[in-house]
Amino acid sequence: MSEPERSEGTTQRLPVMEKTEEQATDRGADQPDQPDQSASAAAYDPLPVLDGENGGEKRFWSARRVPAGILALLLLVGAGLFLYDVAAVRADRPPMGWRRSLARELAERPLDDAWVLAGAGLTVALGLWLLVLAATPGLRDILPMRRVHPGVRAGLHRVAAALALRDRAMEVSGVRSVRVRVGRTRVDVRAVAHFRELDEVRADLDAALADGIRALGLARPPALSVHVRRPGRKG
Repeated sequence: MSEPERSEGTTQRLPVMEKTEEQATDRGADQPDQPDQSASAAAYDPLPVLDGENGGEKRFWSARRVPAGILALLLLVGAGLFLYDVAAVRADRPPMGWRRSLARELAERPLDDAWVLAGAGLTVALGLWLLVLAATPGLRDILPMRRVHPGVRAGLHRVAAALALRDRAMEVSGVRSVRVRVGRTRVDVRAVAHFRELDEVRADLDAALADGIRALGLARPPALSVHVRRPGRKG
């Protein structure tokens, strides 16, 4: 009935039984019925930047090569068609049928026509999308690092940061498995501990992961949230 890890190395029978009864009173209603119950989360503010280091690095900007290439190709094709048609008309040849049809439709269709409204809405949506691409940096998966040399900028991928922190967490005694998710502003850690007290494991994880976040050298160190739970019963 008693748990070996709670005997604290004593060989006297009476103190062990008294401690077991206290545990049954305090935790008997929770532990047997809910073996997977998670420990409380620890949320921390971002770690301060070391003195003399630059903590104001901005995000990396994406080159936007694919949208820029598609837009340039469409403009090139449209301008080429119009230029060819104008040159053909100047050479005393009839204009293309699509340009005559387009001019006739634009002249005869009213502004409240469904096709005119649909085309205008599509054009506005495309323009807003291009403006958003031009005004936002992109590359959300790359976290900027602190700048050590004035002419060099470095970044760390979120997946690489998560793997490094996971290795740190697996070194903590009692951790059976751990899942790490690194965001722009927070690191979410969910671990499973198969022995030791949950609070002790969580405290060790807090210290190890705080040092790990510091070692990453990020310009904006994220906050830390740690959850620790027991493994579920098999079967």
